[in-house]
Amino acid sequence: MNNGTTHLFVPGPTNIPEPVRRAMNVPMQDMRAPDFPELVLPLFADLKRIFRTEKGAVFLFPGSGTGAWEAAISNTLNRGDRVLMSRFGQFSHLWVDMARRLGLEVDCVDVDWGEGVPVDEYRRRLHDDKHRKIKAVFVTHNETATGVTSDVAAVRAALDSADHEALLFVDGVSSIGSIEFRMDDWRVDLAVTGSQKGLMLPAGLGILAVSPKALDAHEQSKMERCYFSFEDMKAATATGYFPYTPPTQLLLGLRASLDLIFVEGLDAVIARHHRLAEGVRRGVNAWGLSLCAKEEKWWSDTVSAIVVPADIDAKQVIAHGYTRYRTSFGAGLSKVAGRVFRIGHLGDLNEVMCLSALAAAEMSLRDAGTRIEAGCGVAAAQEWYRSEINRGTNSPCERAA
Repeated sequence: MNNGTTHLFVPGPTNIPEPVRRAMNVPMQDMRAPDFPELVLPLFADLKRIFRTEKGAVFLFPGSGTGAWEAAISNTLNRGDRVLMSRFGQFSHLWVDMARRLGLEVDCVDVDWGEGVPVDEYRRRLHDDKHRKIKAVFVTHNETATGVTSDVAAVRAALDSADHEALLFVDGVSSIGSIEFRMDDWRVDLAVTGSQKGLMLPAGLGILAVSPKALDAHEQSKMERCYFSFEDMKAATATGYFPYTPPTQLLLGLRASLDLIFVEGLDAVIARHHRLAEGVRRGVNAWGLSLCAKEEKWWSDTVSAIVVPADIDAKQVIAHGYTRYRTSFGAGLSKVAGRVFRIGHLGDLNEVMCLSALAAAEMSLRDAGTRIEAGCGVAAAQEWYRSEINRGTNSPCERAA
C-alpha cells in the first residue's frame, strides 16, 4: 500500500519543509543576470548568523560536506604538515583518511566508539609540542555514526592553555544549525557543514566558514587545488556570482530554509532539537536499551544510535521498519554495523513525528525478536513532551497565539 506518508528518520538527508520544496520548484534562472547577487549576497550574510560569526567569511561549494572538508584542508595546509586528529566513528575515520590521502602527517588518537574528542589527551599533546610542529587540530563536533557530540569550546581551551597557534578545524556537518555552535566565541578557524542536515535541503551544497586567521594561512598554503580554490570563491562573496555553474534551485531553497530558521529563532531551533532528542532518549531508556554514546556528556541532540540486544541484528530492525512500516532508520556503520540502528531527529521535526519514529522502532524491534513492552517507549516520550509543552515556554501554537 502506498497511502499516507513514508517516514524518514535517518540523520541526513533530512525532511524538507514544504515552503523549501516550493521555493526550489521554479524554472531555471540566469546565473549571470544583473539581479542574481540580490539572491546570493544575503545568503552569505545570513549563513554567518548560523555559524555565529561576524569576523569570518562563508563559502558555498556545489558538492557535499566532504568537498568542504577537502577545501578546508587544501587551502590552508601544506603536504607534510602535522595535524592532531581523533577517530571514534565512521565520519571522523573518513576525515583522518582524507587528511592522509592529501599528504598530511596525521597524529591520530583512536578512541572507543561511543566516546568523543579526547580533550585531555589533546591538551597533553599540545603542551608537549614544544617546537610547534602541529599546524592544525581537528574536531568532529557531532559523530553521526555513534550519536556523539564533542566539546569544541574545551578544545579551544586546551589550545589556549598550551598557548598554541594551531588552526582549529571543526566538522559541523550534523551539528551546525541544530546544536549550539559559536565560531567566533570558540575561535574556530574552519567549520564545515552540508545542506542536507540542519539546513533542511537536498544534498548538494558544501558550506565552509573561514576565519581571518585561516584566510591568512591560505596565503602560505601551496597545496594543489582548483575547483575548491579559495581565490575563486572569495570573488563570489564579493560579487554574488560564482566561478562555475551554481545550483540555483538549492540557493533558492536555502533562502527559504534560512527564513524558517530565523522566524523560529536559532536559539529556539537549538532548544527544540534538545527537547525532541530527550524524548527519544527517554523512549530508549524505557525499552531497557542503551545509546552507543557511553556517557550523558556525549549525547547528541541530532541523532541517537541505539544499541540492540546481543541476540538481535540491528539490520533486521532497520529492514522491518522500511518494508513493513514505511519508516527509514539509519544503519550502523563500520564497527557498529548490525549492533546499532539510528534515529535521526534533526531539521524539520516536531514531537509527534518523534513519537511516530519511536512507535515504528518499537514494532520493528519486537518483530526482530526484542523483548520490550509495546508502547512503553512512546509513553515515556509522551510524558516528557507533554510536560515540556505544558510549561508553556516551548509550544509553537502558544507562541503563534
